[in-house]
Amino acid sequence: MIDEADLRRMTPDERAGLARTLAKLNAQCLAPTPLSQRRRRLVIAASLAGVVVLAIWIGVLEVKLPRHYQAGGWRAAWVGFDIALLLVFAATAWAAWRRRQVLIVCLMVLATLLCCDAWFDTTLDWGTGGFTLSLLSALLIELPLAAVALIGARRLLRLTIGRLEVLAGAPGPVPSFWRVPLFGDYGGSYRTLLRKSPDLLGADVSDVPEVAEVRKAS
Repeated sequence: MIDEADLRRMTPDERAGLARTLAKLNAQCLAPTPLSQRRRRLVIAASLAGVVVLAIWIGVLEVKLPRHYQAGGWRAAWVGFDIALLLVFAATAWAAWRRRQVLIVCLMVLATLLCCDAWFDTTLDWGTGGFTLSLLSALLIELPLAAVALIGARRLLRLTIGRLEVLAGAPGPVPSFWRVPLFGDYGGSYRTLLRKSPDLLGADVSDVPEVAEVRKAS
């Protein structure tokens, strides 16, 4: 069995090679399954169908919707939206305070809601006395906060991916998100995957060059 002293005698390149081999063994339990492939095809089909349907629906709305409309439940709509925004702000603060990975999701949701808030504030106040205040609020508060949230989420994602790359023994800088492959799906329970690491003690690593070299030296 390889111990810490054996690992310290290895060169950095040998440790990186060993890490890559172990990462491949660990990834076997995360290999895509037939069920995950069907889910992936379903997501792709639903997304493409959404693009087509929404493109048609946008054209219909552009032609059919009136320029002015008196809506019911106006107060409930805006109060409910601001309550949701408040809850996301609170969740973001909690996740940042507790240093939880869910902070990435909170930041992305927060940025989305802030952009929606800016959009509806300015468009619905167009031509009214409150348009100037809504525009200034969007430009000086909501959109800058959304940009900060997106930049923070991107930075945390790159740190996470970079950490995984180091553990896997991959050299070089973190690639862009457009080039990072999607992690493989898991055929079992996600709860089991997140709470318990795969048991690889019985895995055969005798054919790994770095392992064989260490065993021979010891």
